[in-house]
Amino acid sequence: MTTSSEHAPVDTRDDRVPATVAQLEEEGDVAADFIEGLLDIADIDGDLDLDVRAGRAYVSVEAPSGGSVALIAAPDTVQALQELTRIAVQNRTGRFSRLILDIGGSRDARQHELAALVDRAIARLDDGASQASLPAMSSYERKVVHDIVADRGFVSESYGEGADRHTVIRRG
Repeated sequence: MTTSSEHAPVDTRDDRVPATVAQLEEEGDVAADFIEGLLDIADIDGDLDLDVRAGRAYVSVEAPSGGSVALIAAPDTVQALQELTRIAVQNRTGRFSRLILDIGGSRDARQHELAALVDRAIARLDDGASQASLPAMSSYERKVVHDIVADRGFVSESYGEGADRHTVIRRG
């Protein structure tokens, strides 16, 4: 009798060793193929753009004039598609992927929302609070928040585990 663990793939990649540019470009190519297939199935027109930034592969889906990309540009939808794409990349390459997917400018829109959230938290600090907690969010969004907080001259730390991980802001 065999158990499922005997056949489970083993990830031997050391997460402390950054992926090479060539590996990240491969991730982008695999992701683009996967996304293109999904767009075809959903009959959504979109132009793909690939990039490598800050040690991550970025795949952007932009709407050509009259395109229907907006149908899948809601933040929750983008997050779900990003996770599916990461799984597809990992399946194909055998490596964990930290790929970032942007659909119709959704990342820029979310960054503006996060900046407004940080500004409201800082206003609570200005009103006398000793710290301000933000809602739980993805690691990518927490990274964006940490950058915004630092730009505003405050400090932030992440607390919690898994889906409950959130950011707390304090004065420096």
